[in-house]
Amino acid sequence: QVQLVESGGGLVQAGGSLRLSCVASGNIFSINSMGWYRQAPGKQRESVAAIISDGSTNYADSVKGRFTISRDYAKNTVYLQMNSLKPEDRADYYCNAESHDRRVYWGQGTQVTVSS
Repeated sequence: QVQLVESGGGLVQAGGSLRLSCVASGNIFSINSMGWYRQAPGKQRESVAAIISDGSTNYADSVKGRFTISRDYAKNTVYLQMNSLKPEDRADYYCNAESHDRRVYWGQGTQVTVSS
């Protein structure tokens, strides 16, 4: 089992920045990839960014050039640096981890609100 705890959400003005953190615990050596998803009110949950164990990353088109995902293995933490935030980035952000045997784990979510 893997446990994920997010932090770093909050209220920010458009154009501002936030950094989300997700600390993993438990069977962390089973983790292959980690990522961030978001779910806006009335919308489906969508992938925002992911980082694979080989260091490769991928991003949703809507956040490319503005968001950066990174992973600190020493701290068992994955980060999402969000710059140039827009009102449409407002959502609940969820940390995600997928193990080598394809088990999927979720954090409890952290809310991001962007005021215009």
